[in-house]
Amino acid sequence: MKRILTYLVAVALCALIFNSPVLAAKSPPAKGSILPEIKLVIPSNHSYRSYLGLHASGFFKIPEIRARVVIIEIFSMYCPHCQGDAPMVNKLYRMIEDSPNLKGKIKLIGIGAGNSSYEVEVFRKTYDVPFPLFADGDFTIHAVLGEVRTPYFIGVKINDDGTHQVFYSKLGGVNEADQFLKMILRLSGLKKIDAE
Repeated sequence: MKRILTYLVAVALCALIFNSPVLAAKSPPAKGSILPEIKLVIPSNHSYRSYLGLHASGFFKIPEIRARVVIIEIFSMYCPHCQGDAPMVNKLYRMIEDSPNLKGKIKLIGIGAGNSSYEVEVFRKTYDVPFPLFADGDFTIHAVLGEVRTPYFIGVKINDDGTHQVFYSKLGGVNEADQFLKMILRLSGLKKIDAE
């Protein structure tokens, strides 16, 4: 009887390990691939909902954001590189929002790997982040995205038919906002849009 019980416990543990999204880490999203399914809580803040083009409450997936391109920053409030890069990412956001040709077409969001809602809010206030940030306190999203180091940027192009494709997936900061934006426009196919 003891042997059977030990066997059943071992089988249950194996099933738990191999079916757990947290323990079964994947590779980072590859260029040309589809972004793994990520569910985020629709922000209660009206301006963030409006920015993302969301009207309800509950959850949403990245391809539901009303934009042609979504830039996702995986950050941590404890990451010194993320802290140092925050002003340049904010500048990138402002360049997009200040351009009549780009506003509404490119959206930014941040996901705090291992950060609680409180920690994300501290990061937002400390670095005056103007775009929506989301908590990933239990590392669930981080695991699905291949347990990337931070800061990590993922560019997703959303097609008219609702399909989407990753066109950029790389570790490292923005460095120069204007150069990063030009690269995003070129790689996403939005190069024809005048960024001036």
